[in-house]
Amino acid sequence: MSLRVAVQMDPLESISIEGDSTFAIMLGAQARGHRLFHYAPEALSWQGGRLWTQAHPVTVQRVAGDHFSFGPPELLDLGRDADVVLMRQDPPFDLGYITATHLLERIQEETLVVNDPASVRNAPEKVWVLDYARFMPPTLVTRSLAAARQFLAEHGEIVVKPLHGNGGKAVFKIGRDGENLASLIEVFNTAYREPHVVQAFLPGVAEGDKRIVFVDGEVAGAVNRIPGEGEIRSNLAVGGKAAKTELTAREEEICAALGPELKRRGLLFVGIDVIGGEWLTEINVTSPTGIVAIDRFNGTDTPAKIWDAIEAKIPR
Repeated sequence: MSLRVAVQMDPLESISIEGDSTFAIMLGAQARGHRLFHYAPEALSWQGGRLWTQAHPVTVQRVAGDHFSFGPPELLDLGRDADVVLMRQDPPFDLGYITATHLLERIQEETLVVNDPASVRNAPEKVWVLDYARFMPPTLVTRSLAAARQFLAEHGEIVVKPLHGNGGKAVFKIGRDGENLASLIEVFNTAYREPHVVQAFLPGVAEGDKRIVFVDGEVAGAVNRIPGEGEIRSNLAVGGKAAKTELTAREEEICAALGPELKRRGLLFVGIDVIGGEWLTEINVTSPTGIVAIDRFNGTDTPAKIWDAIEAKIPR
């Protein structure tokens, strides 16, 4: 069964093919004979009850600097001309992102959208995780300097980060003396209208921040991300080092709690972050990454699992 797959993502010129999960998924689709189209979320238009986009047919290959080629652009009715839409642009999770989910939600009776756009919209990565607070480190969500100071007094060292940040950007550690906390909250309050995340600092982050990937509610694999020297951030995008890993008993408990709900919500490809083998910090549903490193360490093929799950949902 050959599928027409429209990939909503960032410019292909900007990706690093060595570790990019979307590129790996596109390679997997192409290997199965699926036809790929690429478009940016800004290209979406609605008119006359239909959702349209200008998209380029695209072929991909694992050759650095020559990893894709476009055909002439085509006007696609995403409800009639695509079997699958992959929503894979990176955050920020802003009004543009949210608007794209509203538009894509309008084609769901005709076209499979991965991940489910309404569920993506309703599950911001550092907000939905609060439903699983029993697995989280001590956490405060606030704009209040007074509340942050009280939280610091309780926990000694803290981390402050944007509620809708991504990729390890703008993550700050504040020590026991509270130096720069007031300035940091002032800057965050100026830069962001929403509250911010304040969490107890977990020394276990030095041993790694594990990315665990789910496909259709089942664990597909995991990779440990170890911070670089002098860093508390372990994201691979900011210099973290990937390492082979296994799940702890606590992580298996977390996965067992999350898996059925991910499947119920139509969140087919999800990555969660767990620090020190026990503390859940994020549920990534927008554009999760990590599968290239997971497959390299484990000899697995996560894109194949993703396409197996997608193909099973397409009417024959």
